[in-house]
Amino acid sequence: MVNGYIDLRSDTVTHPTPAMRAAMANAPVGDDVFGDDPTVKRLEEMAAERMGHAAGLFVASGTMGNLVALMAHCRRGEAVIAGRNSHTFGHEQGSLASVGGLMPYPIPNQPDGTLPLEDIEDAIQPDDPHYPRTRLICLENTNNEMGGVPLTPGYTRSVVDLARRHGLKVHIDGARIFNAAVALGVPAADLARDADSVTFCLSKGLSAPVGSVLCGSSDFMGEARRARKVVGGGMRQAGVLAAAGIVALETMVDRLADDHANAKRLAEGLADMPGFDIELGRACTNMVYFSLAPDTSIDAAEVERRLARQGVLLLAVGKRRFRAVAHAWVTRDEIDRALLAFRVVLAG
Repeated sequence: MVNGYIDLRSDTVTHPTPAMRAAMANAPVGDDVFGDDPTVKRLEEMAAERMGHAAGLFVASGTMGNLVALMAHCRRGEAVIAGRNSHTFGHEQGSLASVGGLMPYPIPNQPDGTLPLEDIEDAIQPDDPHYPRTRLICLENTNNEMGGVPLTPGYTRSVVDLARRHGLKVHIDGARIFNAAVALGVPAADLARDADSVTFCLSKGLSAPVGSVLCGSSDFMGEARRARKVVGGGMRQAGVLAAAGIVALETMVDRLADDHANAKRLAEGLADMPGFDIELGRACTNMVYFSLAPDTSIDAAEVERRLARQGVLLLAVGKRRFRAVAHAWVTRDEIDRALLAFRVVLAG
């Protein structure tokens, strides 16, 4: 429960744990722009090791991490292939174009979040002065809009192999890559090491108050650090924030399985209600997407308002569609209470 509500809007509503707060209060710090904050350095090293890469860079947010990665990989005017339903393309205010000067080339995501290999290949621009050079392919694991279904190591490897054949780079928006790893029962590095870069969020399911880490090669990180500076991401005594991220990596990854179990419980409960439509097979991490059944007379906005009066916060993502997200601040009992609230709302 968050601020008196069963808050299912997002895993971004999580609060730092007591251990995180203690670590923040006692963190050794320095000026990170000068490279002398020991706590930031430790977080970056831990993150890089977890992702199977050589180096890491602490950034303020996942959006910043993705933008910095794109700017480090590409020159202005070059093209980036991304999913039409990806966060990088649809939910970052077009920063790859407006700030990075890059040309987005969106292609459709499949229901499991993947991009068909033939579509990726067709999107690669020929070497012709009329077209921007294609430089980068972006994946998202797990893909938010497509229900949080994890991308497998085999699929990622196949995209990387395609990229290598064409001389392209691959970046993974791994905001929830630890959810993918836990769901698949593999180390996160198995999902990330083949790509040229990956960014993951500390402030979602891992419950840290702020921050993401971008990981890649040491040479790439030199370019990324420059890009971070130009978008205003150079932080000073950032060890106060990084300390919470260290605790998050040490204590909050394995428990993501509890969130997945709670999301599945919520999905199964909603599937038993005649007023909702849901694809149970896609609720395999911490996200549950569902819709109002065709014969349900009220719309999503009204359901959202009525649930709030019952003490449950939910996110309407369309006129008749919703997203619910399980996280560390929602218990199994609170999932059951939320399901009772759904029944009350449907009963009018």
